[in-house]
Amino acid sequence: MLTNRLKYSVLFCLLGASVSSCQTTDQKKEPEVEHNPAKQVVPERAKDLIGRWDLNVDKDGKVVPSWIEVKLSGFNTLVGSYVGDSGSARPVSHVKLEDGKFSFAIPPQWEGGEGDFVIAGELTATGIKGTVTTNKGVSYNFTGEKAPYLNRTGTVQWGEAMELFNGKDLTGWKTIGGENNWSVKDGILTNAKAGANLVTDQKFEDFKLEAEFRYTTGGNSGIYLRGRYELQIEDSPKDQHPGSLYFGGIYGFLAPNEMATLGPDQWQKYEVTLVGRLVTIVANGKTIINNQEIPGITGGALDSKEGEPGPIYLQGDHAPVEFRKIKITPAKK
Repeated sequence: MLTNRLKYSVLFCLLGASVSSCQTTDQKKEPEVEHNPAKQVVPERAKDLIGRWDLNVDKDGKVVPSWIEVKLSGFNTLVGSYVGDSGSARPVSHVKLEDGKFSFAIPPQWEGGEGDFVIAGELTATGIKGTVTTNKGVSYNFTGEKAPYLNRTGTVQWGEAMELFNGKDLTGWKTIGGENNWSVKDGILTNAKAGANLVTDQKFEDFKLEAEFRYTTGGNSGIYLRGRYELQIEDSPKDQHPGSLYFGGIYGFLAPNEMATLGPDQWQKYEVTLVGRLVTIVANGKTIINNQEIPGITGGALDSKEGEPGPIYLQGDHAPVEFRKIKITPAKK
């Protein structure tokens, strides 16, 4: 009996060794995938499309801004982001590209309805062109050019500070879009209800901006830097996780590191430094975004001309908001 047990033990050991050997052999045959971004090579077919694009969309004779970013994910997959003339940046899970023509689909955001938006285009000698087809089947043509890097060299030298709001009237400002509900009373600039936006006559490149503001419960407004990048003013709960759509965020792109709001019906302060694409935001004495890059225009931008100076624009088409101080210090040229 003992002899038989020893025989079976030897047999099982041999079988086990054989299986282990086979598994080892099979494992050796499996090619090892190297996850090393440093060795990522941009496919030749995609190298001209990858990057950020400032778009102009022809919407029934009116030019509205838009924006696309195309990135390489892994070895061959193209992904990206899309910003329309309204709403926040939307992720694009797959950009299809064949023979210089690209397309992708995204679900509706604030537009509502069923079905996807489809963006299709092609590379041209000077940029890209194509169509945006809404989920309601309406198509608009667009053209696009590569967005500028806006890199700055050297140390910024600041000029003289100037008050954009004089505490008396709307001198230096103009309204656009909708009914004008902006007025000045007792030194306070007030937007009584949703209506027109307010835009400075002057345009600025790099600057430091101070703004003191107040909103009511449910308030929703924003300050557009260069008229293109919205800094959110929103009645966000203090215990909400910070996000790019909430108080202190660059709408759809940059989230603050904490919810620094004081809540509705309180005077609050933003201190903003914008140099090229790099922005620092101090909210109520706390640095919530520190020298971060703004990738592109946000929904509601006045235009997509990112390489040019732009105005300060106060959003008035959502809800009431008040300002008692708006001061800017431009950089010296």
